[in-house]
Amino acid sequence: MKKLIKGLREFKTNYVSTHQELFEQLSLGQKPRVLFITCSDSRIDPNLITQADLGELFVIRNAGNIIPPFGATNGGEGATIEYAVQALDIGQIIVCGHSHCGAMKGLMKLNSLREEMPLVHDWLKYAEATRRLVKDHYSQYQGEELLEIVIAENVLTQIENLRTYPVIRSKLYAGQLNIYAWIYNIEKGEVLAFDAESHAYVLPQNQLQTDEIDEIRAAEELLNGNLIKTISQEQMAVQQPQEVIFNAQKFPITRLSKEQAERIYRGSAAN
Repeated sequence: MKKLIKGLREFKTNYVSTHQELFEQLSLGQKPRVLFITCSDSRIDPNLITQADLGELFVIRNAGNIIPPFGATNGGEGATIEYAVQALDIGQIIVCGHSHCGAMKGLMKLNSLREEMPLVHDWLKYAEATRRLVKDHYSQYQGEELLEIVIAENVLTQIENLRTYPVIRSKLYAGQLNIYAWIYNIEKGEVLAFDAESHAYVLPQNQLQTDEIDEIRAAEELLNGNLIKTISQEQMAVQQPQEVIFNAQKFPITRLSKEQAERIYRGSAAN
């Protein structure tokens, strides 16, 4: 507690005092750009890993970054999703899992949780589709390799659950909402994003449009004190997107059909 109180003083002295204009703007209301759904695990901080400022992320956190399907519960997740998309008009949603997830470890031994942690047991049943899929199709994997698959599959399962909400379905149908699947690797401090076409986890910047890549690259070069070098459209066209190998191999799951990919990730290539 002493450390937290010291932190409060430092926050007030060093941050608030130098960001007074930001706090004045925030006092008038919030206009977050992204709904960030992730795990409660203390090792992941959405604002830290994205370097987003106060007011830019609207965050849902719970054990296992789980989204109960519409109507399954009266918990806060559904109300928060509805408020974020309808009232705040947020047009981008990120569902972010992470390596070494304790909730996903528990999911793979669900029955053993019934007596000691009955509430955790009941909560993880909202990820039953993940458990069943992995059990039926990944019996050849085990240990950490299996856990990585569970984590990756669960992000996709929760996006399926997310799409059961009427407000989400309506916004997707109108092309007004983008949904992204991310995995945060704790030891590397790196994020990988699911690419529906290649069915692999890649660096998020590989999913940006050419002009967005140019903008980021220019900013990085400025920060490094280098001259800005522009890259022509022709040069970008011949460059292949860098695919990240997931645990020394391509993410080992069955490729989504075109219809499934469009259903889950409709509009995700925009913005």
